[in-house]
Amino acid sequence: MTLPRLTLEALTERLAEASGQKRPPVDAWNPSHRGSIDITIARDGRWFHEGGEIKRPALVALFASILRCDEEGHWLVTPAEMLRITVEDTPFLAVDLEVAGEGAGQQLMLKTNVGDWVPVDATHPLVARDEAAGGGVVLRVRGQLWARLDRPTYYHLASLAESEPPFAVVSAGLRFPLMPEGAPEAV
Repeated sequence: MTLPRLTLEALTERLAEASGQKRPPVDAWNPSHRGSIDITIARDGRWFHEGGEIKRPALVALFASILRCDEEGHWLVTPAEMLRITVEDTPFLAVDLEVAGEGAGQQLMLKTNVGDWVPVDATHPLVARDEAAGGGVVLRVRGQLWARLDRPTYYHLASLAESEPPFAVVSAGLRFPLMPEGAPEAV
């Protein structure tokens, strides 16, 4: 089965979208008021407040834009306060994959469940987690925020993998293993 590939123009457009996204500078904000809020991001990517699902995509996207992760946990951050939230696995899901080019020049782009397109590259690596870390393949979205690939996206990605072990995909001149052993390496 041949999968659709992006044209160079479409890839350039997606990369421009990804690099042009303006986000609040949450990593620069260190408010003194800290607390917690009963918000949970479930393993399936749904957001809940006090047990009820947040069903407004715009509100989820707004919260996602002020999300930060550090060694203490996941936080919603504003200039005035930091509120700890619960994340069951990763805060985002990768729900779509687009491919441009072939071979060593191939570029992969993954779309998150909140609509962000993220290039697979040295800054945004794919990492195959072992079972102790939750299993599956994850993508660094920004900072220490990760997206777990949903099943259809993983299968699409796996269809692009080399047919010989160590089963890896190529993007931005790097090889990303789809099994827990190994790290990205130059093609």
